[in-house]
Amino acid sequence: MFRYLKAVVFSCIVCCLIAPACNNKAKKNYFTDTPKNGTINISVDESFKPVIEQAIEVYEGSNPGTKIIAHYKTESECFKDLYSDTSNRLVIVTRALNSNESRYFTDSLGYRPPVNLVAWDAVTVVVNKESTDTLYTLQRLQQLLQGKLGKSTKVVFDGLTATSTVHFALDSILHGGSFDTSVVQAVPSSNEVLNYVADHKDAVGFVGISWIGNPEDTAQVNMLKKVKMAYVQCNRCDSMPYVKPTQSGIITKRYPLVRGLYCIVKENFSGLGSGFVGFLNVERGQLLFRRAYLGPVMDFSRRIIDL
Repeated sequence: MFRYLKAVVFSCIVCCLIAPACNNKAKKNYFTDTPKNGTINISVDESFKPVIEQAIEVYEGSNPGTKIIAHYKTESECFKDLYSDTSNRLVIVTRALNSNESRYFTDSLGYRPPVNLVAWDAVTVVVNKESTDTLYTLQRLQQLLQGKLGKSTKVVFDGLTATSTVHFALDSILHGGSFDTSVVQAVPSSNEVLNYVADHKDAVGFVGISWIGNPEDTAQVNMLKKVKMAYVQCNRCDSMPYVKPTQSGIITKRYPLVRGLYCIVKENFSGLGSGFVGFLNVERGQLLFRRAYLGPVMDFSRRIIDL
């Protein structure tokens, strides 16, 4: 009897030691994708849909065994996916993780998801083609959003809550203030913002530069026949000029409404998400941002040449 109990206890101990190893092995091998093979779902801030669609097309063309399924959403929904959607391991948004978020992922995953700044974006102020009101200071934009310039001008965003463009306006223009909702209104998407401004002479819209700044995109060129980009005063420049969100103005921050484009990848192995982010960080990916007239983070003015 004693020998039997001893054998049972020994078997239980062995099982306890083996089970975690098996579980760890299962976790390690749960994802089978690599940078050159497999399928992945990603969540992308809708502000960057035009340029990310181009990047995915180029990446999949170079790696025929891959499929990147992008879901274009508000920034808040992207972060919800990062927290709760186990099949979604990459989000592309306008901010990095804060300290609380970093701590949460470190505690729950055992590592902090890598955060990569891959480009600079501009929030563009657009007006109707017939409008003669095209010069704005940051103070005047504040007054506009707070309804202090009258009620006749309608200000249009891609949503009144949760979107990165709304958050940027509240944080970087109003500095924690609030909109006058009798003036500020929402439409479903960035494209709808442009259409609304094109159809209403007194409207002002806010969109990411990738929706309107690319002169090589036929749809954007056609839209620029109906709307135009306004000038915003550069407070850091000596002569305080009014500048458009040109690529050089974005890179040098002469245009004041600039924000980052970040990739947060929930992988601690070499998967498809990490491969795509790596592609966005190297020259081919950076050239796509440059061609889309965002600000690449790579310095193309200095090239290293092997002699």
